[in-house]
Amino acid sequence: MAKRKVQSEIITGIDIGSTAVRVAVGKIVNLNNSDSELQILAISEVNSEGVNKGNIASIEESVSAISHALEQAERMVGLPIEHAWVSISGTHINSQESKGVVAIAKSDGEIAEEDLERAVNAAKTVATPLNYEILHVLPKSFCVDGQTGIKDPVGMTGVRLEVDTKIIQGQASNIKNITKTVYRTGIDIDDLVFSILACGEAVVSQRQKDLGVAVVNIGGATTSLVVYEEGDIIHAKVLPVGSEHITNDLAIGLRTSIDVAEKLKIDYGHCVPQDINKKELIDLASVGADMKEEVSLRYVAEIIEARMEEILEKVDSELESIGRSGLLPAGVVFTGGGAKISGLIELAKNKLGLPASLGYSLDISGLSEKVGDLSFTTAVGLVKWGANLQSNFRNSIFKASRNVEKVGNKIKSWFKSLVP
Repeated sequence: MAKRKVQSEIITGIDIGSTAVRVAVGKIVNLNNSDSELQILAISEVNSEGVNKGNIASIEESVSAISHALEQAERMVGLPIEHAWVSISGTHINSQESKGVVAIAKSDGEIAEEDLERAVNAAKTVATPLNYEILHVLPKSFCVDGQTGIKDPVGMTGVRLEVDTKIIQGQASNIKNITKTVYRTGIDIDDLVFSILACGEAVVSQRQKDLGVAVVNIGGATTSLVVYEEGDIIHAKVLPVGSEHITNDLAIGLRTSIDVAEKLKIDYGHCVPQDINKKELIDLASVGADMKEEVSLRYVAEIIEARMEEILEKVDSELESIGRSGLLPAGVVFTGGGAKISGLIELAKNKLGLPASLGYSLDISGLSEKVGDLSFTTAVGLVKWGANLQSNFRNSIFKASRNVEKVGNKIKSWFKSLVP
């Protein structure tokens, strides 16, 4: 077994979801053959309070849930957590294209890192909707004196540098609420990261991104989608429907409680009714109902199928809007708690006409089996996002493009002023 030298810096990801707050803590571990790997040291999960469809609905309840999850993680890792990468999601987030153009600074025309940074900053000068702030500026490709499709122009020679970017922006009020909530737990924010981008970091390879792939995260209240092609993000969207809607449908269809419907969905749920024997029954008392009542598992599957088909139709509609419906060679990768329902891959292949698979975290090791849990891909992805920036500083120009300190410092100084 290779000897390992552990870096002292721990990387923390906090995924603030509608159903749960999940925290992952990791480190970059150097192997003696100069390779390194990301190792997850601790993972914790607490039921989410005060979060509705990815947005903070109650700061007090959210602070309590996040603090509880952080305490659990700190006990596991044996170190205090002082800063973290924090997820942000919700239907308010949107994306748009932008172009930045600058003149090369050096007299000999050689392109330096500073030119890239100026070009990306120039792309930020875009008219955002009222009450919106930029979260990420993600460069897709560069153009030097008319030569297009350049991925890394540093060291090249030219006069004019252009960059095509994808800008991700969110509502300022939601950004400030999440920032304020996390600062009240005593944690500094490294940056806010659009949750589906963190998922993409964790579950798909560079080859899949180059070929063309969609990552779909089926959460509790929302379903997030990101599409990659030629290594770039070409589309990102949050859809206002998730696995909680399946639970609600089961509760109404079977005239039972939400808790019984949720347990039934998790333990016996299936997306393809044809795979279930018509005579197969389940007693609702076995999943927590007050009275004995037998229901057909095929009927349960029919209810689940109807809602899951709706989610897949919305995903296909998004792919159609960018001309990629049925045209992604690497297919669709499903992750998130809602992707655990049996039969999803079979249904997705039929509905989307694309290869489909479940997205488990790649190239990440850990002691906890939860590292491979579909529910934790966002939290683990946030740790990988932070690790990538730590190991490749230039990416910080690209990915950590939104400076949360501008919002955060005002909030932090206000809280510090309250301390005697």
